[in-house]
Amino acid sequence: MNSSTVKPETVNPDAVNPETLNPETLISLYRAMAIIRQCEEQLARSHQRGLVHGACHTYVGQEAIAAGVCEHLGERDVVFSTHRGHGHALAKGMPPRELMAELFGRSTGCSRGRGGSMHLFSPEIGMMGTSGIVGPCILQAAGAGYSFRLRKSDQVAVAFFGDGAVNNGAFHEGLNLASIWKLPVLFICENNQFATEVPFAYSAGNPEVASRGAMYGMHGICVDGNDVLAVHRAAEAAVKRAKAGEGPTLIECRTYRTRAHAEGMGDFGYRTREEVEQWKQRCPLESLRRRAIALGKVTEADLNAVDSEVAAIIAEGQQFAESGPWPEAASATTHVYSAPCGTQIQEPEIPAVGTRDITWMKATWEALAFEMERNPNIFVLGEGIGKRGGNFKTTEGLFDRYGAERLRDTPIAERGFVGLAGGAAMTGARPVVDFMFADFVLDSVGEIVNQIAKIQYMSSGRIPMPILLRGCIGIGHSAATHHSGSYYTMYGHFPGLRVVVPSSAYDAKGLLTHALRCQDPVLFLEHRELLSVKGPVPEGDYEIPFGKARIVAEGTDVTVVAIAHMVKLSVEAARLLDAEGISVEVIDPRTISPLDTVTILSSVSKTGRLLIVDETFAPFGVGAEIAAVIADEGFDELDAPIRRLNGAFSPTPYSPALEAAVVPDVSQISRAIRDLWSE
Repeated sequence: MNSSTVKPETVNPDAVNPETLNPETLISLYRAMAIIRQCEEQLARSHQRGLVHGACHTYVGQEAIAAGVCEHLGERDVVFSTHRGHGHALAKGMPPRELMAELFGRSTGCSRGRGGSMHLFSPEIGMMGTSGIVGPCILQAAGAGYSFRLRKSDQVAVAFFGDGAVNNGAFHEGLNLASIWKLPVLFICENNQFATEVPFAYSAGNPEVASRGAMYGMHGICVDGNDVLAVHRAAEAAVKRAKAGEGPTLIECRTYRTRAHAEGMGDFGYRTREEVEQWKQRCPLESLRRRAIALGKVTEADLNAVDSEVAAIIAEGQQFAESGPWPEAASATTHVYSAPCGTQIQEPEIPAVGTRDITWMKATWEALAFEMERNPNIFVLGEGIGKRGGNFKTTEGLFDRYGAERLRDTPIAERGFVGLAGGAAMTGARPVVDFMFADFVLDSVGEIVNQIAKIQYMSSGRIPMPILLRGCIGIGHSAATHHSGSYYTMYGHFPGLRVVVPSSAYDAKGLLTHALRCQDPVLFLEHRELLSVKGPVPEGDYEIPFGKARIVAEGTDVTVVAIAHMVKLSVEAARLLDAEGISVEVIDPRTISPLDTVTILSSVSKTGRLLIVDETFAPFGVGAEIAAVIADEGFDELDAPIRRLNGAFSPTPYSPALEAAVVPDVSQISRAIRDLWSE
């Protein structure tokens, strides 16, 4: 069926029954719109005065949408929004003073001065954040819906987004996931005709957004977005549908912003003054005022009183914002990570070889199975992780214990389910994303770097991000270039992420357990060539804290820092060299972020020599970071230059002969150690 022939439900304003509207509801809707309008106009004036230091995206002209939808939301319902989110925050209950202080950059702002116009956080009232990136709010709201379903809550999640987002991949993946799992979500498209300056009529092959709901098997409704009563009625039905377990609703609200995309921007290179003036005549506040008075429900004096009350609130908010203190400079780097655990974690002794030797896969399975039994908020997302048990048996048998709700097979939609997992983590769940190969999750790198890594910081620590993203890395098995990447150097570069790269079954179990208990997002990367390798592992529950390297082999002549599979090869090289009289100390950092350079420095002070062995590329790699820190802090301890041994700066080839040529082996490691020892 051609999508252009699908006709969504349309709410006829004349069908709104005046008898169902009580004066309290009319006053509440008008008051919500008045707060938004007066606050936005004051912020526009403040921007002209230089009090707003960055962008200021006002919501003028669209007030009916936020007011009509949020009227049906309770304190526990949540909202995720876009860069034009002032109206949503205010309608959800944010005091204007906190919004204004945020745009003024003050510590009394809703995001403590960290967000400005595009990054508004107030989890206390269910305002879970706005984003300067188009689309993530759609996925995060779906994730909140999944969290509510998992925890059997009657809460509802709402995503507000513009028409530009419906041409983004997040829209397709988010609506599809919400539909197939019948999540309690309202997707509210504020179709204001332009994505920044690009007309929606030009950018959309199907310009009827509501009709797209049918393509995902969900209810699609088109309303006049300037008619608060029509929005109110549509949202009421959608909330009831969500709470009844009938799944999500897509509501297209056709509206228009009557100010520029952002204050100070030119406005008439892509639209005309006449068009803007025509839409101003359809002002949602004036429309409701006329209709409410005509219905005899309220008087003009009632609404004038609201205007006066709101004016006083805005005036007080302006004073509060202008007089608020600036954030302390020392706070600029706080809340990048969650607060440390209150108890000191004691890492157990490694059992003797032969006492209980199991594979890496079995060790990490034990950690996940134990935590899933202990914590009902844990659920796993991934392709084939349900009945099949995962490509690498990471979830084997767990589906039979916990069912589809907690072992959720996904479509091939990495950006979608990673973004969804982020929203679930923000709202009380603890998702585990099993992405099979690290190459696949690159489709979701924006969700990881721009959203998941930054939420704790942008919310000033008020929204934790307990999410675990795990998958295979490394060269081997002729997997070729799309199944061999590692990428830990890339992820280690970004603040807010924990990056874990173990080399043994013992470490993998303890580190995975810690990852499942900490409040930070964790990239847990498992080298494919190590998954079937056996090692001694305690049977019981234990965890290993991040940021503590392990001395795998002790020595006195050369320090070798190796990562993942290179640890195993470096230990083999050390044994060979021991027969030659060269004593090699092998250190496994275990985590790339945080990186334990203290242990490395201590070893170098003993040996005087450092070789870093890593199968990933040398340029801009983790080896360069280790070398820089040791050269800076331990230069006087060095008896020879720091050396690095890396894989070739090349994509990974398929042929075994070519594959072997791009990754270090035991003989190359041995030769590099000998060369360093002879210097």
